[in-house]
Amino acid sequence: MPAGDAQRVWFPEMIERLRAEWGDGLSFPSLIELRDTLEIMLRGIRSDRFIRPPIFKCPVCGNAGPAAEPRISVRAIILTLARFRISSGEQAKTLKRAWAAYRKENQLDLYGKPTAIAQSSGNCVHLNVR
Repeated sequence: MPAGDAQRVWFPEMIERLRAEWGDGLSFPSLIELRDTLEIMLRGIRSDRFIRPPIFKCPVCGNAGPAAEPRISVRAIILTLARFRISSGEQAKTLKRAWAAYRKENQLDLYGKPTAIAQSSGNCVHLNVR
C-alpha cells in the first residue's frame, strides 16, 4: 500500500467519475445519488487494495484501535469540484451555500440522508459498538 493511502479519500478513478457526471445544472437529489455512487466506489477501492484505516488513540479513554472508515459528504464533493478544477471556486462557493440552505430546509445530514435524532450516552462512541 502506498504511503498515505490509509488517509486518502479521493482516488484518481473517483475524480474521473466526478468529472464525467458533474454538470452545472445538477440537482441536489442527483448530487446525493452521485455521492452514494462515489462512496460505494471508495469502499470498493479500499477493499480491493486492502487499505485499512490508520490506528488512533482515543483522547478520552486512551483506547487504541482503527479509525473510522473515511466517508464522502455532499459538501466534500462540492469542495472537491474546486480543488480539482472541475468547477470554479466561485461556483463551488455558491453551491456550498445553496447546499447548506437545502440541507437545513429538508433536514438532511452531511450525506444527504434524513436526520435522525441521536441520543448521546456521554461515552466514547467506540465503547458503544459491539
